[in-house]
Amino acid sequence: MKLLVCVSKTPDTTTKITFNGDKTQLDTTGIQYIMNPYDEWYALVRAIELQEAEGGSVTIINVGGAENDSIIRKGLAIGADAAVRIDTESGSSLDVAKQIAAYAKDQGFDIVFFGKETIDYNGSEVGAMVAELLEMPFISYASKLEMNGDAATINRDIEGGTEVIEVATPFAVSAAKGMAEQRIPNMKGIMTAKRKPLEVLAPVATTDFTHVVSYEMPSAKSAVKLIDPENMDELVRLLSEEAKVL
Repeated sequence: MKLLVCVSKTPDTTTKITFNGDKTQLDTTGIQYIMNPYDEWYALVRAIELQEAEGGSVTIINVGGAENDSIIRKGLAIGADAAVRIDTESGSSLDVAKQIAAYAKDQGFDIVFFGKETIDYNGSEVGAMVAELLEMPFISYASKLEMNGDAATINRDIEGGTEVIEVATPFAVSAAKGMAEQRIPNMKGIMTAKRKPLEVLAPVATTDFTHVVSYEMPSAKSAVKLIDPENMDELVRLLSEEAKVL
């Protein structure tokens, strides 16, 4: 099997988010970056598991600058065979999707993996866009994937239950919790990753149809209000007029 895993760079989950003066860009001062957890823990690990069981290869692709190389190398240390970085700072999800699709279209990948979303933007957009550009079926939020020859049986969580889908390769899929278990790179993997190929490619020309106007932080949460247990009328009033749950 020939598998492609699309990975993103995101701020560490403990990062305190701030923006520049006009609120058009993230203030990157002091930020520690990691591989997006949904890409790493679920998409990448499941692809490696399939490669171990079925044979073939796992390639990582990332769209970004040279500062992303350390994150890509971690994916190689976990077990991917090779990596590609498209050397551009993309301005939109569509641009990222077009860069990935331009690389993947002639490569003959059986499955293109994504994490269900990135933990910074939570957009869940790129996977569906790439699938459309490659004219592949797309299954989102998959929690289980099993292969049977050239077909896959995929479980995805839906409201109140689980949906089971059968799809033939090639297809694209976004991975959610349950798809795999996190793997920690061992010393052998870390040393081997230094010798695995990381190909840097120039971006294709694209047109952005959207741009960021500004970012805003969510409103600060109000302080907790303590109500005397004997004053139920006040509690009812607050739930009705302020919380608006009655």
